[in-house]
Amino acid sequence: MHQLYVQPGNINQLSKRMGVEYRTVQHHIEVLKKNSLVDSTGEAYGLTYFVHPWLEAHMEIFDDLCQKLRFRLDEPVE
Repeated sequence: MHQLYVQPGNINQLSKRMGVEYRTVQHHIEVLKKNSLVDSTGEAYGLTYFVHPWLEAHMEIFDDLCQKLRFRLDEPVE
């Protein structure tokens, strides 16, 4: 989530930035999109993913929940 919050991107870009396999990123993006946490724009391989506007407006709450659940984020969301 932090990577998308900092800079939207397609699956290939996210994979390279995070140093994670393409299929791993693809799987997690699908789960996040299914749960309305991310959204996308564009077509096919050019799809750019970004944090859903509702979540972006409530990112502080999301960060607090992650901390309470001891879920480690790359960096705290400001």
